[in-house]
Amino acid sequence: MKRMLLVVAALLFATPLVSAQDWAKDMLAKSPRHREWATIKHNGRNVETLIVYPESKDKRPVVLVIHEIFGLSDWAQELADEIAAAGYIAVAPDLLSGMASNGGRTKDFNVDSAVEAVSKLPPSQVTADLNAAADYGLKLPAANGKLYVAGFCWGGSQTFRFATTRGDLSAAFVFYGTAPAKETLATIKAPVYGFYAGNDARIGATLPETIANMKAAGKAYEPVTYDGAGHGFMRAGEAPDASEANKKAREDSWKRWKELLAK
Repeated sequence: MKRMLLVVAALLFATPLVSAQDWAKDMLAKSPRHREWATIKHNGRNVETLIVYPESKDKRPVVLVIHEIFGLSDWAQELADEIAAAGYIAVAPDLLSGMASNGGRTKDFNVDSAVEAVSKLPPSQVTADLNAAADYGLKLPAANGKLYVAGFCWGGSQTFRFATTRGDLSAAFVFYGTAPAKETLATIKAPVYGFYAGNDARIGATLPETIANMKAAGKAYEPVTYDGAGHGFMRAGEAPDASEANKKAREDSWKRWKELLAK
């Protein structure tokens, strides 16, 4: 009996799998859009990648989606679906592919181990994975050759860094992520649009320096900060327990993002 109680307690208090966001999973299940998984192979790696298509009669641009530090969670997949709903082909690589102890990906991690694993991903591997996913997306028959990149949290920082390495981007959308080293900014060719939270000094405190560095490098950079919102408001703003500030930040960000994509 005692052993059984210990097992039950362990199950109750165990860290949940990173993908366990039932509200996001439910929203994704109701989507009418076609989604599929592709195994993108490069340099001995297999990167499992979610592709979500818009309902469109015309070829459409590709948006490369870079997930949060939690990996390609249910929310990240649902976000990709929302991008497709806006009329774009979403290409969302799981950068934890092959990194789990069983050779699996995000769904095989719990939250704590996913955060640690993402934090330790080699930048060169991340860049190679993103380039492979972007190249794959651009070759899709339904793609029109235009490429955007968007990332969130850890993925926001990776988006900014990716913009320094990829020359064919139409724009980069950085959601509450930091900028790369000053000396790398000169290689950016696409405009960078930032989306930041007012209650997020860890990131917000870096913005004056980023603004100055981008201006000195002669690069287009347009950051917007949403008052009262917290870090991760694009996810937190649609959760069942979302605060009003996070809801508004998410709504305003989506409106701005769609307008920028439509330019």
